[in-house]
Amino acid sequence: MKNCLYMVIPCYNEQEVLSETATRLKKKMELLVREGKISKASRITFVNDGSNDKTWEVISGLHKIDHLYCGINLSMNKGHQNALLAGIMTVKDYADMVITMDVDLQDDINAIDEMVDKYLDGCDIVYGVRSSRDRDSFFKRVSAEGYYRLMNTLGAKTIFNHADFRLMSKRAIEGLAQFNEVNLFLRGIVPMIGYRSDSVYYERGVRFAGKSKYPLNKVLSFAWEGITSFSIKPIRMISTLGAIIFTLSIGMLIYILIRYFTGETTVGWASVAVSVWSIGGLILLSLGVVGEYIGKIYLETKKRPHYIVENFLSDYGNNEDEC
Repeated sequence: MKNCLYMVIPCYNEQEVLSETATRLKKKMELLVREGKISKASRITFVNDGSNDKTWEVISGLHKIDHLYCGINLSMNKGHQNALLAGIMTVKDYADMVITMDVDLQDDINAIDEMVDKYLDGCDIVYGVRSSRDRDSFFKRVSAEGYYRLMNTLGAKTIFNHADFRLMSKRAIEGLAQFNEVNLFLRGIVPMIGYRSDSVYYERGVRFAGKSKYPLNKVLSFAWEGITSFSIKPIRMISTLGAIIFTLSIGMLIYILIRYFTGETTVGWASVAVSVWSIGGLILLSLGVVGEYIGKIYLETKKRPHYIVENFLSDYGNNEDEC
């Protein structure tokens, strides 16, 4: 039977929530199998992203108890996006479709049913989209929604209020494999694949256990990564800013000449100081933005691997119900 589904779930220091997530996903997978929507060979794959706690021990224990669970152990921490990619690319030869989601149970497991239905209806990519942000703080809600709008304004085709909860078909994953960026931002790359896509809307829950692995500094870094990976408009904005400042400087020159010829040439240190500091700050800011793009070019030319898999726990090859 085809329609083999592999769940891919990245984990970083998630020993507190893993067992509960595994239990809930197992019930969901068994239900989908009974309904005839997915193959018996479907699997749940946890990706250990170089955790410092007992996350890998928990994953190994789950695999020993039930081969429904697979485990991928990365050689070191490579970040959430690279862990997702590692899981997807490791299982792509075994699966007809892959669903990625976070391990903290904030993504609604019940939305998986509708995702699979849309896949069976012919969709290659199904996005899990938050229906609302009522549970978020005012700052988080405004900043997150503002970020999605900014990304789209800058030219990146992101899905509004979509993170990394999505279904991808085998051919969509083959398309993803052709993108070789070192600076990985899957939320911007996946929509570029094309193919038929749709969305499933769900209410995002609260974290079941443990602490968020995305503090404010990581969120800001991730946001900047997305902007600079998919748009050159910040550099163009620098050019525009330079043109505006140059125009203002000509206006200031005309103003000074008028003051000179009318005999009103009192010179104040404040205007000079403000001009020096403002122009100096703009120059440093501009150099920083340009340097960010140069740094990305530098990393891309190295072509270092996104990840290295140390262990892969799977029963593939010994399963009569293989996809």
